[in-house]
Amino acid sequence: YGIPKEAYADETEMFQMVHEMRSRIMKSPAFTKDRILAAILFEKTMDLKVDGKYSADYLWETKGIVPILKVDKGLLDLENGVQLMKPISDLDALLVRAKERHIFGTKMRSVIKEANPTGIKAIVEQQFELGKMIVAAGFIPILEPEVDIHTPNKAEAEAILKQEILGYLKTVDASCQVMFKLTIPEVDNFYQEIIAHPNVVRTVALSGGYSREESNQKLAKNPKLIASFSRALTEGL
Repeated sequence: YGIPKEAYADETEMFQMVHEMRSRIMKSPAFTKDRILAAILFEKTMDLKVDGKYSADYLWETKGIVPILKVDKGLLDLENGVQLMKPISDLDALLVRAKERHIFGTKMRSVIKEANPTGIKAIVEQQFELGKMIVAAGFIPILEPEVDIHTPNKAEAEAILKQEILGYLKTVDASCQVMFKLTIPEVDNFYQEIIAHPNVVRTVALSGGYSREESNQKLAKNPKLIASFSRALTEGL
């Protein structure tokens, strides 16, 4: 964004500048419930304020936009063609704080880099295991098993992923409501069964490194899959 390291003295100042940027996005007249259903916040963003209100309260009360919290702590090293999430040791305490901050749902990301059935099964298992804990705490989780857009045989990886997700959805009861955040698939309309599943509130697409223009073109071929773009959304700001 054209901000050199000399512009801030330490990490605290850097995060403050990042929050000011995010605040400008949230306060934009174009950033409204007419265009945007929800916004995903970092933990630090949740604890900071916009116009005197905590970020989640500003989003909901001022903009009518649902606040969601990123809860994962990053990725483990590559194993069996995937990167699982690092353990989230403070998840229970974080969810208590999220409830106090009026957060609606959560998001957690893991990454698939190869069409490896063992690795993909492990990713889906981890996502659902944590997702069930988050549902039990009163939130709607976004499960995000991202398929890297540079994955060799990306379509094959997506086929394995879809079957694993549909298999796990059979194991949850009707009260377990989740969302999915998935890479825009190689095959148009590929995730329709997931989108239409009664346990799935929304299925959203990540841009994953595609440009905004390319992301939009691909997304347009997938009815009812909706955009959850971060870098592509802020491209060109």
